[in-house]
Amino acid sequence: MDIHTGIIAFAVLVAIGAYLSMRSGIRTIQFSRQMTFYRLRRARAASGWRMIGFGFLLLIFAAWLPFYAPPLDYQYFPPSSTPTLTPTITLTPTITLTPMSTEPPTFTSTPLVTDTPTTSPTPSLPLGIEAQITSVVTPNPDAVFSEINFTTFGGEYPAVDPQTVFQNPVGHLWGVYSYDNMIPGVQWTALWLRDGRLVRYETKPWDGATGGYGNTDWNPKPEEWLPGAYEVQLFVGLDWRGGGRFIVQGDPPTPMPTMTASLTPSPTTTQTPTLVPPLPPAAATQTQIPTTGTP
Repeated sequence: MDIHTGIIAFAVLVAIGAYLSMRSGIRTIQFSRQMTFYRLRRARAASGWRMIGFGFLLLIFAAWLPFYAPPLDYQYFPPSSTPTLTPTITLTPTITLTPMSTEPPTFTSTPLVTDTPTTSPTPSLPLGIEAQITSVVTPNPDAVFSEINFTTFGGEYPAVDPQTVFQNPVGHLWGVYSYDNMIPGVQWTALWLRDGRLVRYETKPWDGATGGYGNTDWNPKPEEWLPGAYEVQLFVGLDWRGGGRFIVQGDPPTPMPTMTASLTPSPTTTQTPTLVPPLPPAAATQTQIPTTGTP
């Protein structure tokens, strides 16, 4: 049971105690009304009202616990960094064919020197992001971050329905974590990698408290959630302090093409006037009418 779950359970027990105290006080007041002597009746009624008041105090304390108790607990019980487990994909077993004829065994040569696998290197900040550090506050070497839990239901702590495998379309994704021993103003960086390649980062001076919980999120375009193995790394200054991993499966949605209307001017016809020479004036024709003479 973690600290947050323990606080919720304790708040429920306190609420039950408040209910029982108030119920006992009401019964005490009702029983005092049946008593004959005035002083005893008054003392018993006062005792009942005290029990009711104590029940109200317990009820207020139960409502206060879930909101204000976790930051106080993290100061005395800091969260410890836990190793991150790499999610693995289970392969479906296939049918193996047994050969009818058995081949003769072959001798396998054993190498004299066996290579010892080396451990994976500690994550480090890329030089391009390291050059963007603006804070001059010295990081606390005791700063610690918990394992990141990934969810699509907001950045509240604890994470709602955390998952390690997501199916496309993913949408807005949050990485929720708890922390302790942080110094305000120190440089803080979160790297998002897909198959070892950087796809998103954020770096800025720390503006939170010394202990509590926080989140880092990414909300890219739907087609940018490519399938693969993702990892989020958290840095304080230049030192790696924690992280988490998850897997995205399935092809991302194909972006819909957008049609842009373009106006193409239609060609215009230019008419060139043709000069026609003027016609010469028509020649005057004379018609002679023959005259007939009288002999």
